Amino acid sequence: MDKVQYELEIPIHASPNMLYQYISSPSNLQEWFADKVNSRGKIFTFEWEGTEEQAKLITKKADERIRFKWLESEDDESYFEIRIQVDALTKDVSLIVTDFAEDEDEVEESKQLWENQIDELRHTIGA
Repeated sequence: MDKVQYELEIPIHASPNMLYQYISSPSNLQEWFADKVNSRGKIFTFEWEGTEEQAKLITKKADERIRFKWLESEDDESYFEIRIQVDALTKDVSLIVTDFAEDEDEVEESKQLWENQIDELRHTIGA
């Protein structure tokens, strides 16, 4: 069964450079995204409440985006990406999260999870 892609746009008051540090480095990801984050080469290990998930770093572009693919999802097209978007006119900064849910019923729950994670990021950086 195909997974359902969704996208979230969340405004955040922080510089793109600082945000990039928080979405790309294991030590900073550990402050808001997972309980523990380690990386070995392109493989990142995320741990939540004792459960480990591994993801491969697919794309990384300084101050702009980072994309991971869960190793357990090797057989499908899914990934998750966090992109930093700066409005050309207002200079407002947003995080654009692209992710996949198992099915349509899980989209809202997944979005809520991301919103909670981004709230944690806001709290961590004081945005």
